[in-house]
Amino acid sequence: MKRFVEGDDRKQVALLPECVDDYIGQDNPVRVIDAFVDELELADLGFNGTTPAITGRPSYHPGVMLKIYIYGYLNRIPSSRRLERECQRNVELMWLTGRLSPDFKTIADFRRDNGAAIRNVCRRFVELCRGLKLLSSDMVATDGSKFKASNSRDRNYTASKIDKRQQQIEESVQRYLDLIEAADRTSPTGFDVKTVRLYEKIARLRQQMRELAQIRKQLEKQPDKQLSMTDPDARSMATSGRGSGIVGYNVQGAVDTKYHLIVEHEVTNVGNDHGQLSRMAVSAKDAMGKPKLKVVADRGYFSGPEIRACDLNDISAYPSHSP
Repeated sequence: MKRFVEGDDRKQVALLPECVDDYIGQDNPVRVIDAFVDELELADLGFNGTTPAITGRPSYHPGVMLKIYIYGYLNRIPSSRRLERECQRNVELMWLTGRLSPDFKTIADFRRDNGAAIRNVCRRFVELCRGLKLLSSDMVATDGSKFKASNSRDRNYTASKIDKRQQQIEESVQRYLDLIEAADRTSPTGFDVKTVRLYEKIARLRQQMRELAQIRKQLEKQPDKQLSMTDPDARSMATSGRGSGIVGYNVQGAVDTKYHLIVEHEVTNVGNDHGQLSRMAVSAKDAMGKPKLKVVADRGYFSGPEIRACDLNDISAYPSHSP
């Protein structure tokens, strides 16, 4: 079958092995990541670990970790565990990191401990785009996106959720008590294994009632009367699907309408976009260095005070025509 394209023998030994750089084209985006990070003054941006410790185990340079983070962002790989696997098998990441493969906890800790510094990198990138005349447009579009948090819906509480759960527990307790009473009438001894199990279930439900009472006390101290146990900053939010919702964050973004570059973003835990227009527009105007700006947003943003605030800052607000 010689008419097929045939690959090389896996066990073939090469006299001069190919280098990793041969696998990366000159127009590959990872070369841009490499050049961009290498030109940054990481210490000035606020990254930890730019100066190695004299003693102890050597650590990864923050520049290497930042390259991995940016690569994951551009290729939609947010998980630290997936980034760990990609470092071990992805030729682009092997080239980018020099064949280093940090474990997932190291990647997660870097992202957690350098949040402010990573945000400074985003600002530096916007400044670079300004210098390259990529933000020449005087119009941005802003919108919000819902991102799911690690907090499940069962671990997010409001007063109505607690009331509903307590009512379900009370109904379950009453049902078990009725079953115990029926068992007492039918059992000659008044005691059997089933009755013991029912009493154990009732004890667990009453413990849940006490836990809900404690959660209600914590809930009363929250300004927005909502409490997330796993991720305290996450909030329950409605999504576009009917009757659906997530516990997460509402990420606001302003995008240049010409090259579709994100010029400003902000993570909020407010479930709607109302009241976000002027703040995002002013931030985008400052980031782009424009004396005047046009901003396009859907009707979820618009209110009289917000439009007035935009007008006072030389920003013209326009409604989008998307459904």
